[in-house]
Formats: sequence, structure tokens, C-alpha cells
Amino acid sequence: MVSEENITDITIIGGGPIGMFAAFYAGMRNAKTKLIETLPVLGGQVALLYPDKTIYDIGGYAAVTGKELIRQLTAQMQLFDTTLCMEEKVLKVEKNDEDIFELTTNKGIHYSKSIIITTGQGAFKPRKLSLEHAEQFEDHSLHYIVNNIEQYKDKTVAICGGGDSAVDWALTLESVAKKVYLIHRRDKFRAHEATVEQVKQSSIELLTPYVPEALHGEGNQLSSIVLKEAKGNRTKTIDLDFFVVSYGFSSSVGPLKDWHVDLEKSEILVNQKMETSVEGIYAAGDISTYDGKIKLIATGFGEAPIAVNHAVHYIHPEEHTQPYLSTNLSFDE
Repeated sequence: MVSEENITDITIIGGGPIGMFAAFYAGMRNAKTKLIETLPVLGGQVALLYPDKTIYDIGGYAAVTGKELIRQLTAQMQLFDTTLCMEEKVLKVEKNDEDIFELTTNKGIHYSKSIIITTGQGAFKPRKLSLEHAEQFEDHSLHYIVNNIEQYKDKTVAICGGGDSAVDWALTLESVAKKVYLIHRRDKFRAHEATVEQVKQSSIELLTPYVPEALHGEGNQLSSIVLKEAKGNRTKTIDLDFFVVSYGFSSSVGPLKDWHVDLEKSEILVNQKMETSVEGIYAAGDISTYDGKIKLIATGFGEAPIAVNHAVHYIHPEEHTQPYLSTNLSFDE
């Protein structure tokens, strides 16, 4: 028998904007809440793919950047004591004889009375560099996600990629690092023209059209990389401290198909309560689907409290599904 102190009321799978808002709202309903995220940072696709791009369809904001939206959602979550489990992937979900869900991850087992799945388009993972010895440097001097800008202070950094994320990070690190290189296999970038023009007017050194050919270093510390012309034989070696590879991210629903919830293609079918085919498991955001579904962040923000309120009612049938208005509550500063 699992002790009550080890059982969470609501476990949210997925730490994107919808999962973050669901965690906040679960706190509003005084639910003991846990959030499990595969990445080392919160924010999902918004934080990873367009942190500095402007979003216009969020209620209450005339315009807001991705990173500002995640900053505000983080502050909102921090009003309550949500347990965060980062860099954990849920591998299996089962309900035991006590009607408690057992969530097996790559790090252990979590117990919960209900589950809300908010994994968006699936678990995100970076597209990695397929060079010899790459794994040796990963998470040390070879990075796929930038989550601590200060570590690049006064260092030489090379960024490889041609999309918005690569260009945005190059511009961000220009004022932090000693030297920034931006490497792309084509002369033309896929990023917004305005930010590409900013790069051209900056101190960032463009290296195009080149691709990484080899990595050199000792232990887990890179010292240099060899670049080769994308359609030629010339090579170039640059000394560096950090190499940031921004090839984008792939997403996958992974083991979701084995969790016994009904799917439509790669999305979870839900009813008007955001409830799946498994009693006690709910879904919200892009991972969920129903007749007439519109995929917007704003839609997910509406679905999250529906899922939370019905999860609370599932756990405590005596509780009203309809919550008090937030204007009736107060928070300590």
C-alpha cells in the first residue's frame, strides 16, 4: 500500500504553456500537484522554438514574446507549491488495485489520484549532431538547449543552424560572449529577415556555407571544431569554448499509445469534461481532440481549468465542479 503522503492529487504530464497554466489552476483548487516534463526547462515549444517571437492571440496581451509569456506563467505557477520533475519521461501509466495511477518514468515511479496530459504535439527532443565523439561533449560544452546564458560569459561560442532559434541565440549571446560564430550550411537563412539583417550588422562572424565535420577536445571540454564546405572540399578550424547546435526539435507521442486512452491518429479523444476514455485521466491543449477543436494556445488555456475542475470532482465527488471565482480569493504578497 502506498502511503498518502506519496500520492499526488493531480499529476500533469507536459510542461508547456498549457501544463503550466493547469498546474497554477490546480493550485487554485487546493490540489496537491506534480508536473513532469521531459526537458530541462519549462515552456515547451514556445520556449524552445520562438522565445523572442511575438504572439498576438493571447487574451489580455496586445502582443507578448514567447519568453515573456513563459516568464509570466512561471510567476503564476509559483503562487502555489507545484512539485516539478524535470528531465523525466513517462514510460508507462497503469491504475493499481487501489484506483491510484502509477506513472513509471525513466527515473522512478510516481503515484497520483488523477492525471492531466498536456504534452502538446508530443515529447520534444533536440535533433542531435551525428558526429563521432558528440556524446562525449553533450551537456558540457556541446549544447542543444540554451538555459543558462551566464555560462557563456566571456567565452567563444559557435552556434550552428539557420532558423529563428539559431539567429536569436546568436544575437542574445553577442553581448555576453567574447566571440560568437554563426554557422549555416546555406548562404540564406530561414529566420526572419529583420533578425538576419541584425546579425549582418553585428560583430557575429558568419560562416556559410559550412557544416560541422569533426569535434576536438579533451574529456568533456571542446577546444575546436572542423567545418567543411557544404558543397566543396575546403575546411576551416575554429577554436571555441562552447558549441550550440540548433537543428530544431522532433516530437513524438512515444508510449502514449500504450496508456489505454483512445486516440484519433496521434491525438487523445476527450469529451466535454476533457476526460479521456480512461476514468481519471484528462487531456488539454494540442494533444487533445474533439469535434470542432481549434488548436490555439488560447483554446488550451480554456481547456486546462475544465480538466482541473473535473479532476478535482473525480477525486472528491462531494466537491462542486464549478469553482469559486478567483476574485473571491486573495494571495499573500
